[in-house]
Amino acid sequence: MSATELARARDALNAIPPDLPRDEWVRVAMAARAAGLGFEDFDEWSSGAGNYRADSARATWRSIKPGPVGVGTMYRMARDAGWKPRDRHAAPAVRPAPRQRAAPESVEHEPLSAAELARWASYGPVSGDGLAYLHARQCLVPPADGGLRYHPALRHWPSGYVGPALVALVTDAVSAEPLTMHFTWIRSDGTKADIKRPRLLLFGHPKAGGVIRLWPDEAVTYGLAVAEGIESALSIAHAHAPAWSCIDAGNLASFPVLAGIESLVIAADHDAAGTGIPRASRACAERWAAAGREVYVVAAPTRGQDINDVARCAA
Repeated sequence: MSATELARARDALNAIPPDLPRDEWVRVAMAARAAGLGFEDFDEWSSGAGNYRADSARATWRSIKPGPVGVGTMYRMARDAGWKPRDRHAAPAVRPAPRQRAAPESVEHEPLSAAELARWASYGPVSGDGLAYLHARQCLVPPADGGLRYHPALRHWPSGYVGPALVALVTDAVSAEPLTMHFTWIRSDGTKADIKRPRLLLFGHPKAGGVIRLWPDEAVTYGLAVAEGIESALSIAHAHAPAWSCIDAGNLASFPVLAGIESLVIAADHDAAGTGIPRASRACAERWAAAGREVYVVAAPTRGQDINDVARCAA
């Protein structure tokens, strides 16, 4: 397996949303292994899911044996999520790789183009079904100059569905450089649209190290609250604003210590394993505490819940 083929397979894997039903998640694991990717690639991708468990990921990876699921499954799922190959060659047919792990290799991502930034600027403030969705989810509506906007009839590119969507600008946590856009197709009753993968990231752009600045930098003075998802961040904001979304567990775990912020509140999911605070929140808290900052972790009390679940139950 050449380095180019491995990079291409890794790029396709990272285009697939990790929040999948277990049977589809296992199929991705089988396809990733057939592509020659290592456990580190699969584990890093899996860690972006809300129900991520390191022990389950490792056990699943170890249990994989040669079978009918090949690399083509992964490329198909990636294309369904909006991925396009970076060259004109078809995905190579490969045999299952040997057990040795491939060396990690970085994949280049493009910054948002001027046209994409103009597209972001064209979206309006949260209104209509967007406001109804946030109210139904017991979310505090963020300021209009933050990183969350709305489109009343946005096309969901994998399925062709058209409907209301929240659109968030993802920026680098430190530099605030625009990285990508995050889309959530929603309904006014507080549920997400009845489509496969109602949450998508704009393909071909980096997510790592990014946040959604639901409140702008100017609103952040002494303290800040962070959470994985947008809804959880806007729920904790009722008590601790301003708040940002880190998008997923991987970004929360690596959320860097920021100059000028002396107090951090972390809205932690209660992991599905029932062990309390998940490792992403612990890693973030330990980093900030080691830097001498005040850190408060607010965790959902019930296994498998996040802070937005708590807010909705309390309403």
